[in-house]
Amino acid sequence: MAKKIFKRWLPDPAEFKKRPALNFMSHLLHDPNLFHLNRHSVSGAFFIGLFTAFLPILGQMPIAALLALVCRVNLPIAVALVWISNPITIPPIFFATYELGRWILDTPSVGFSIELSWEWFSTEFTKLWRPLVVGSLICGVVFGGIGYISIQLFWRWHVVRNWEKRKRRRAQSVD
Repeated sequence: MAKKIFKRWLPDPAEFKKRPALNFMSHLLHDPNLFHLNRHSVSGAFFIGLFTAFLPILGQMPIAALLALVCRVNLPIAVALVWISNPITIPPIFFATYELGRWILDTPSVGFSIELSWEWFSTEFTKLWRPLVVGSLICGVVFGGIGYISIQLFWRWHVVRNWEKRKRRRAQSVD
C-alpha cells in the first residue's frame, strides 16, 4: 500500500510529539489528522509544502507547520517538503520566479547586485519584490497543484494495482 511507502520515511508520531522544541504547541499535536497517512492528508501536505517552499520569505517551516495545522494535513510531510528550497536551490528558484513574475507583469529587466545591507534592501529590493512575489505565488500554486494531483494519482494507482494483485492471487488459489 502507498501508506507503507510514506511510513518508512516519516518519524513515529509519539517520538515527534516528545521533542522538547515542540512543547509550546504540544496541545495542538494531539490531532490524529496531523499524522495520518491517507491519500487526502498526504496530497494536502504536498500542496502546502511545495507552495510554502516557493514563498520568498524567512520562516518557511513554521508557516508550513501552521498551514498543516489549519488544514489538518500530514505535518511532517508538509514541513519536510519546504526543504526543496534550501541554501543551494534558493538562488535558481528565486531567479526563475522573479523572471516569471517580471514576464507576467511585463516589467523591464533591472540590473542589480545583491548586498546584505539595509541600504540595499530599502532601495534595490523595492524594485524587485513585486515580480518576485507574483512569480513565487504562481510557481507555488502550480507546483503545489502538481504535487497534490501526482500524489492523488499515485495513491489511486497503487491501490488499484494492489487490488489487481489480490484478484490474481484469489483466482490462482481457486484454480
